[in-house]
Amino acid sequence: MLAQNPASDPRMRCHVFKSARRADTYVYLATREGFDAIPDALRATLEPLTFVVEFDLTPERTLAREDAVQVLENLTVRGWHLQMPPVVAGQDEHGD
Repeated sequence: MLAQNPASDPRMRCHVFKSARRADTYVYLATREGFDAIPDALRATLEPLTFVVEFDLTPERTLAREDAVQVLENLTVRGWHLQMPPVVAGQDEHGD
């Protein structure tokens, strides 16, 4: 869990990119040009990535599919967070 330090601002600028190869798959980055933080093998399966939006992320912010605290933790620790499409009962990872 993300450690809260009352003396620090828990806000983090977040940069979101959409994968052109994988439907409904997004990468959140701690820096706009932080692609080197993504492991090469993963990046190769997602690229090209298209910029979608940037915003200030706080622990209290509601995200459509992700837990803001987990996203903040991943951005702080590794510089990126991967949002995969939702799994629908009866479908495999390819939507079949």
